[in-house]
Amino acid sequence: MEREHFLFWRLAYFLMEECGYRLMNLNDAQSGMWLENRKNKNATIIRMIRADLAWANPVIRDQQNAANQAEELRKHLFYRSLNVLNIYVSPNTPIDEDHILREIKVGKTNISTVILTSENYKSIGEALNTHIDFMLKEEYEDAEVFIVRQGVLKKAAASDGEEERKLFEFTKPRLTYFFMIFQVLIFLMMEANGGTTNSETLIKYGAKFNPLILNGEWWRFFTPIFIHIGILHIAMNTLALYYLGTAVEKMFGHFRFIWIYLFSGFMGTLASFVFSPSISAGASGAIFGCFGALLYLGFAYPQLFFRTIGMNVIVVIIINLIFGFTISGIDNAGHIGGLIGGFLATGAVHFPKKRNNMTQAFFLLSAIIIVSGLLYFGFHNI
Repeated sequence: MEREHFLFWRLAYFLMEECGYRLMNLNDAQSGMWLENRKNKNATIIRMIRADLAWANPVIRDQQNAANQAEELRKHLFYRSLNVLNIYVSPNTPIDEDHILREIKVGKTNISTVILTSENYKSIGEALNTHIDFMLKEEYEDAEVFIVRQGVLKKAAASDGEEERKLFEFTKPRLTYFFMIFQVLIFLMMEANGGTTNSETLIKYGAKFNPLILNGEWWRFFTPIFIHIGILHIAMNTLALYYLGTAVEKMFGHFRFIWIYLFSGFMGTLASFVFSPSISAGASGAIFGCFGALLYLGFAYPQLFFRTIGMNVIVVIIINLIFGFTISGIDNAGHIGGLIGGFLATGAVHFPKKRNNMTQAFFLLSAIIIVSGLLYFGFHNI
């Protein structure tokens, strides 16, 4: 019996160490796990179960449940299609194993099943296009099983930590602090030259003012990003920029952050230009663009997103949008425009040292279409 337990954990360790899989889920009984390797298109997900198989019927029922779960997982992880390898580690194969379906398709998920014993375990190497070089003894002590199991769990924890560190700590934030200082200096200058709540001063220094934009002053799509109206406005946006801007810059790097921040600010101003006639200014659109960048993490790495910052980000966005719709004086069009802009801008550049050409092209094309449509609508209908 311990031989199959050892094989279960030793194979899991091999898949993680040699084949690049990461542990996604381990059941409470530690008898089943799901592993993922996005680079392996033939077996992107591996489901591995330790079970004593005698008859085919329980396996057939479990196969169908596994296929349904895999299809739900595919949708959750935004895979266009998904190939799953379903592995049973058993002391023997079922007596009527010919009744077991080797392949099942549910939706856009294909699930293939293999039954491994201590006699044929190396055959899995063919399905994974690799060679299994570890050997099994006839018997194993509990301590030996415990050691290899702990190795798997430690590797899973280290892998998750490394993945998070690489994504969240790509670089140190510098430009965020520059934008914070710059907008405070602009605020102080405007306060000394007429006041930031004075409409004439706001228009003079570049606030969004539709008549002048229609008259050709296109730079007013960008200058409002750095202008604020009153001490509370500058204080709240500077604080928000400190928390959100540093997180996004650390994750995406300096140049991507500049692009995300400025494009989001532009999109926020453009949406305000189209949907609101009022004078407006502020970094809120760019800050909501930082929220959009964090949402893109959820699009690209949904499991990591929801395991770390996901629910907090979504709740804060919802709260801010509710405030925007219920409290007068808040330019919610600018917020939503910035949020969408940040999501699209991030998708167009993706993550540092990573490429996804089709996805990036789709996001860039979407951004061009939306900007062109809003500009055309704004200049022809206001």
